[in-house]
Amino acid sequence: MNLFMKESGNIHASRMIVFLHGGGVSGWMWNKQLPFFNDDYCLVPDLPGHGGSSAHGPFSIKRTAALISEVISNKADGREIVVFGFSLGAQILVEMMCQRPQLIDYAIVNSALLRPMPAALKLIEPSVRLTFPLTKYRWFSRWQASTLYVNRDDFEQYYSESLHMPSELLVSVLKENMSYAISPSMKESTTRVLVTVGETERASVKNSARDLVQLSNRAEGIVFPGIGHGIPLAEPALFNRVAGKWLNTGELPEDLPRL
Repeated sequence: MNLFMKESGNIHASRMIVFLHGGGVSGWMWNKQLPFFNDDYCLVPDLPGHGGSSAHGPFSIKRTAALISEVISNKADGREIVVFGFSLGAQILVEMMCQRPQLIDYAIVNSALLRPMPAALKLIEPSVRLTFPLTKYRWFSRWQASTLYVNRDDFEQYYSESLHMPSELLVSVLKENMSYAISPSMKESTTRVLVTVGETERASVKNSARDLVQLSNRAEGIVFPGIGHGIPLAEPALFNRVAGKWLNTGELPEDLPRL
């Protein structure tokens, strides 16, 4: 599989940070994070079928988790491993911790859906058949982009990539997203975990965040007030400050609600 990977920061750093993007976007969603963590060695893969990465067959969270774990294990070279994941990328990150409980030192899990939604699964194919032809229209893509907090500077890349994603791949990504469930093996992970969720996200995502905090012995969670699905894009300065402080000191701002 051709997995496109952007590298930035300090290759000689003692800490490696891997950024896993959400479904329907690609590694560019972390553009506001990379300068902030420029002193670290940063890796930003495009998930299979997204951006510069090819896809072979239906999308799979489990296969992608195994693939990325292998890649970062080979590149770690003794470094401390940190992984950020948003939405679909957060589900992959959770699966990585379940598959290889001792690989990752720190994980920041943003807006992960960890409760299967069987009713929504039945609606995926008819919904995609109805809306997919609209993705070629800029007005429709602008509306979709606004729900994800995609800013004006990133819209052209978002629009271009949406035009190139086959409907079959989109269906398989959505099916994986809506059917993923966290494994009880998460309890075995030694990773220290920060779970984040937006205050105005769907109840299923907020409940998933609470599930992860309860299941992991080394997890703590916070809520970003007034934010929906997309904190790294919606409020990058706030997100970077909170993530950086937690990674460097283990502390969280007192003014943010806890899960």
